[in-house]
Amino acid sequence: MLLDDDDLIISMLARALNKEGYSTQLLHSPDEAVEKILAWQPDVLLLDIDLRHEISGLDILESLQNENIDFPVVMLTGDDSSESAITALRFGAADYQHKPFNVEEIKIVIDQLLQNARLRDEVSYLKQSNANALDQILIGKSPAIAKIMDDARKIAKAGVTSVLITGKSGTGKEVLARRMHHWHFEGKRDLNSIPYIAINCTALPENLIEGELFGHMKGAFTDAKSDKKGVFELADGGTLLLDEIGDMRPELQGKLLRVLEERQVRRIGGKVDLPIDVNIIACTNHDLKKRVQDGHFREDLYYRLCSFAIELPPLKDRGTDILLLAQHFLDSFARRYLKNPITHISDEAQQLLMTYSWPGNVREMRNIIERCVVMEETDTLTIDHLPLAVGGQDRTFPERRKNLHIVLPEEGISLEFVERELLRQALERTGGNMTKAAKLLDLTYDAFRYQAKKYEI
Repeated sequence: MLLDDDDLIISMLARALNKEGYSTQLLHSPDEAVEKILAWQPDVLLLDIDLRHEISGLDILESLQNENIDFPVVMLTGDDSSESAITALRFGAADYQHKPFNVEEIKIVIDQLLQNARLRDEVSYLKQSNANALDQILIGKSPAIAKIMDDARKIAKAGVTSVLITGKSGTGKEVLARRMHHWHFEGKRDLNSIPYIAINCTALPENLIEGELFGHMKGAFTDAKSDKKGVFELADGGTLLLDEIGDMRPELQGKLLRVLEERQVRRIGGKVDLPIDVNIIACTNHDLKKRVQDGHFREDLYYRLCSFAIELPPLKDRGTDILLLAQHFLDSFARRYLKNPITHISDEAQQLLMTYSWPGNVREMRNIIERCVVMEETDTLTIDHLPLAVGGQDRTFPERRKNLHIVLPEEGISLEFVERELLRQALERTGGNMTKAAKLLDLTYDAFRYQAKKYEI
């Protein structure tokens, strides 16, 4: 937005900025300027100091600062003294430019301010997220994954701006979404400067999700102490991942459909629509078609999203990808926790990993392998290191139990003595580690601790 009483200056500057792809609004008078500026919520405001009016640009800047604006203001001044510049900066201006100014310099200043604001907003938002560097690569060579990756790359490279990724929980939907973000913007400009924001539609209370998505104006509701951008605005020029979209409230589904079709958002309490350029990726573990039939998901939104849909298979259907993923996580967590790497997986452990149903998919494997890396000191992963859930109690120890012969002495023996001795030996073998000792005796940690306390070990 540009506010200057010199029509020639701001018209010339607006034309130059429009050629760069910016959307501009011009104000020629300070009358009701503060209200108009707050209503439009510009990304940058160019404001003349001397408006030849009883209200100066500095008065307007002070009023805006009192409203806790979150956009930068560049002051324009015909006074080449340092005093006016210092005054402008003291009032909260992000920069100042002397008239007559260099248009190219103005472009550079605006671009830098937008980058700084975007990075600040994104960092602030991402501090609340649980991004994990280990999950940024989709590991797999199976035909199913190869086909999915090929399709996803084509969709992203083509510049499709609305994509749906489906699959059971833990299959890697967000990992694929980030990869598609990279493909979408690859080579266009510095990828690190392009926002990628993920929001879980079920992670926020119902009374907060709308404000998080669309933002709000100061005073829109009781706790709205200042203007706030929503994630659609924060992701402008980049990608917004809407995770668990199948659980989104029906009224929000309607607003999302409007955003997808019109590429505009309106903050809660706002009076104007703000244009956005966002690549939207939606994820869900639901069967959206069934959700539509049951009346839980809008049919028009479903058809808007499913034009470009990708379904990730469960881990149990990915064949040898299971072993590739296991070794990947073994290596990754060894680096993270500065542990000696587990370089091999025994044949028996490989068989268990390949035949297990993996109800929690890749996320479950990741958690299991992380625990193995942290808890075990070995270079080979065996079935001894895997939890009973993977092998099943009747499958994890059968061979070892076949070879174990317990003979009752002729004179008999105290069962309490046997229990106490096994507890003692388990602790001795694990260096006093109760968790590992419990595992050796096929006990839960709590059960082992109870027995150890009972026998005063």
